[in-house]
Amino acid sequence: MKKRNIITAIALGVVFTIATAFMVKQKITVKGSDTLVILAQRWAEVYMKSNPNVEIQVTGGGSGTGIAALINGSTDIANASRQMKQSEIDKLKERYNSMGVEIACAKDGITIFINNSNPVTELSIKQLSGIYTGKIKNWKEIGGPDAAIKLYGRENSSGTYVYFKDNVVKADYAASCQTLPGTAAVVNAVKKDKYGIGYGGAAYAEGVKDCKVKKDDKSTAYLPTAENIKSNVYPISRYLYMYLKNRPTGEIKKYIDWILGPEGQKLVVEVGYFPVK
Repeated sequence: MKKRNIITAIALGVVFTIATAFMVKQKITVKGSDTLVILAQRWAEVYMKSNPNVEIQVTGGGSGTGIAALINGSTDIANASRQMKQSEIDKLKERYNSMGVEIACAKDGITIFINNSNPVTELSIKQLSGIYTGKIKNWKEIGGPDAAIKLYGRENSSGTYVYFKDNVVKADYAASCQTLPGTAAVVNAVKKDKYGIGYGGAAYAEGVKDCKVKKDDKSTAYLPTAENIKSNVYPISRYLYMYLKNRPTGEIKKYIDWILGPEGQKLVVEVGYFPVK
């Protein structure tokens, strides 16, 4: 009897092993915002450890690239650091008869990066606009050294590029602004250039100085800290989004529910952004 039980247990083990080996994983594709990509990769890594039946593939490329992929059907989730444009919604509706689904998954304070040796500690929105439109060309005009300001920014496929242009620059960027493929590249450039200035997601601010930002000349300047983002006093904070063609179901819904739950939002803070709740 004992021998028969052992044989049965071994047989069941073999069956389980074979079944596991041939189990078809649910694949979820995520593409878009470079601001969100480090957080999206962290979410995927942690989620797949406790859900081995799910395979999540995360790639960046910028918010515009992710939304284009959602429209052409090559991704399940588009990550974006800006809201969808009406022209993009129109394309989605034309192709899928859907306005899409917008899910705010984290908050970010667009951070102004300057070199650690730069004595400037705060700038107003008006000054930032002047700097990035090329009207302010020398650091001495805003309390810094007598040296030309070197501008670093994002490519026009970036949601951060669009948000910063719409809410801070409010005009065309200066032709002298050097565009780079990601916020990590912007931070790296400012780190090496003592007269450089850049902008991007708060989670990337390492090895550079965060510059305080104030709404206008009479306002108090704030850093993009968790407290200041939560109380809405930091003037250039924003939501980060996931977009889908339709309301999520099945494994995608489970994944998104997990992202918006305690464990997913805890990772938001660990990576360097701010929770939505």
